[in-house]
Amino acid sequence: MKKNVFYLVFLFFVFTACSREDIQNDSGNIEIAQKDPLTAKQINEKINETIKTKGRFSWNESSDHFVWSGIFQGNKIASIGFGSSFDRSLAPDNKAIEEEILKVIEQYEGKTERTLLSSDPYLNQIDVVIEKQETVIALRKMKNIRYLEPADYRYFENEQKFEATAKSSSGSSGCGFESTTLSASDYTIVTPNAKAPWSFTKHNIINAWSYSTGAGVTIGVIDSGVSPEQTLLGSSFNNGLSSGRTISKNGVYVDSVWPWSTGYDGSADKCGHGTSMASAMASPRNNLGQPVGVAYNANLVTYRAASNVVLDGYHEQNGVKIAFTELGNNASVKIISMSMGHIFSVGKIEDGVKYAYSKGKLIFCAGGTSTSFTNFVGVIFPAWMPETQAITGVKENTSNQRCDVCHSGAEIDFTYQMERASGSSIPVLSYYNGQTDYVGGSSVATASTAGIAALVWAKNPSWTRDQVLNKMRQSATYYPTPNSDYGYGNINVLQAVQ
Repeated sequence: MKKNVFYLVFLFFVFTACSREDIQNDSGNIEIAQKDPLTAKQINEKINETIKTKGRFSWNESSDHFVWSGIFQGNKIASIGFGSSFDRSLAPDNKAIEEEILKVIEQYEGKTERTLLSSDPYLNQIDVVIEKQETVIALRKMKNIRYLEPADYRYFENEQKFEATAKSSSGSSGCGFESTTLSASDYTIVTPNAKAPWSFTKHNIINAWSYSTGAGVTIGVIDSGVSPEQTLLGSSFNNGLSSGRTISKNGVYVDSVWPWSTGYDGSADKCGHGTSMASAMASPRNNLGQPVGVAYNANLVTYRAASNVVLDGYHEQNGVKIAFTELGNNASVKIISMSMGHIFSVGKIEDGVKYAYSKGKLIFCAGGTSTSFTNFVGVIFPAWMPETQAITGVKENTSNQRCDVCHSGAEIDFTYQMERASGSSIPVLSYYNGQTDYVGGSSVATASTAGIAALVWAKNPSWTRDQVLNKMRQSATYYPTPNSDYGYGNINVLQAVQ
């Protein structure tokens, strides 16, 4: 009897061991129906079709062949999320799983050099080089893999090649160094000599300053950086009635088309978008006749994480991931604002967002601003994630009429009035000293709402993220029943800080 029991136990261990290792030792059994990769045009067409019919596209829900095609057409670089959690500190076996994944890759690729491109220190995520379809099939069979997707497939870049009516990349990137003289009807002069944008009156922000100016709260900004030519977002950050605060500028973007390139190119904005966002949320209440931000006494920690607002390449997506994890680990940061995104999910960025959220951060993301070839898309990623607050822009005196280029949808949480009947948007500091500009879309709506959150949190410094968020909801148009496409609507900021 004992002998039979021993035999059964032995068979059990043999069976489970084989199940665990069958992927590495079963390369001959993988059959490939389609041996040639899809073209970039075919991949984009399928992505567009899926979004139009299902509302959302995911690499995780795509076939092995489709995922491999995306990897093949994207410099053969793949991003892999593994383990039971996104957080390395919560998965003690993460190193063993990572090594197991690399062994599978070695088994099918037949090489060991330059396989591992990067291994995230905080997330259970790695970037690897994959050439063979068999490798993708084998990896996706592994139970410990949460996602495997292309890490450098450039959807927007490819779409611009295929769409004859598409705008140039600079036209849809959110970038620009323009300077515009402001119309006197678009601002109010406030002491000591600052221009308060017209939207501040609509959201009762100027009156709210009697209760809170954002002092003591730090906002993290993930964008294209901040201009070194704008001293009001630099050495004169404490000009006028703004005092006792700091601005910290960081760069985590590698300016190269090659995924294996290293070396960050600094914190300086080379696009203009990040400068506008920093201005909208926290430019000083200055004495120079320049636009003031919503939370003019809040601290800023800015990150140049991408070259522009379209997170379309390896270094853009990697930079955003790093920015989220670093801001998550920054104990002084309470709020994170990002006015960039993509029309489908990116696993490593999703992990980064979840990581920052797990650290108690209140995260605001842009709901989306249309380009010529993405006007069929609803709320964009990562704004649709439950860990973020999705913001969109609406027209003046409305809470349910989106701006001409803004996206809306069920995932929207708040709105901000940023488009006048005249067509003017929000006055902000220019890239250069002594100059001004206008900026619009869901981008500035997001940055402004992050500033509002700073006012609420500064008034109630002991509050948690959820308490701040609930107060914002209670002070908005549609509380307690959110609108199906515009969430809680516009926030009455005076009510939110009283």
